[in-house]
Amino acid sequence: MDATYLKVRHNGTVRSQAVLIAYGVNYFGRREILWASISLSEAEIHWRDFLDSLVKRGLSGVKLITSDDHSGLKTALQSMFPSVPWQRCQFHMSQNTLQYAPKKYMKEEIAFAMRNIFNSPSIKATEAMIKHTINKFERSAPEFVGWLENNISEGLTCLKFPHKHRKKIRTSNGSECINRDIKRKTRVAVLFPNDASALKLVTAILMEIHEEWITGRQYLDMENLGSSNTTQEFEKLAI
Repeated sequence: MDATYLKVRHNGTVRSQAVLIAYGVNYFGRREILWASISLSEAEIHWRDFLDSLVKRGLSGVKLITSDDHSGLKTALQSMFPSVPWQRCQFHMSQNTLQYAPKKYMKEEIAFAMRNIFNSPSIKATEAMIKHTINKFERSAPEFVGWLENNISEGLTCLKFPHKHRKKIRTSNGSECINRDIKRKTRVAVLFPNDASALKLVTAILMEIHEEWITGRQYLDMENLGSSNTTQEFEKLAI
């Protein structure tokens, strides 16, 4: 789930309207566009209305939700889907850590440390890398270490899921691609006269994407998932 913004005339003024979008991966491992709407912003109330619309349209059986750490969306998810695991986008998390680098040259070191954590081959290796990172930066970058200890678990929810799925469910990069496509194809419009016209064009773009996904290659391999102890291992992960 993610949002992008378009210029729309609203009540006689021009303002940036939020285009809220959700896509999912179905039982057969293929992506589908689930819903889109135009809202005044990404405030909790608008995301909650968006999620309520999804539920009323029959959305159920959700196993994981991936998004950035937007406060409005996060609060709405806690209200509407409290029992569904949430994966905080690892890419955005890595970008966020750079603001905690006390010196410019340390940004590269911190970015490298985050990549090592997220790319660790096993749960045990992830735990070891987190401890190593904390020990390495506890004196030179204490604010980063504090952020890491308080937030890293939100980016590791994907470890509960099959290893072959993790790279594709650990970020919201798919949503970012959708947003770029919308921006590119609506650039000629510049300004929409109302919400309805903006949503009409966005819907047409999303229908094209949806058709390509449904008829194209499988996104996630759903065969031979079997059972594993991954969840139990994850619950033992000391952070």
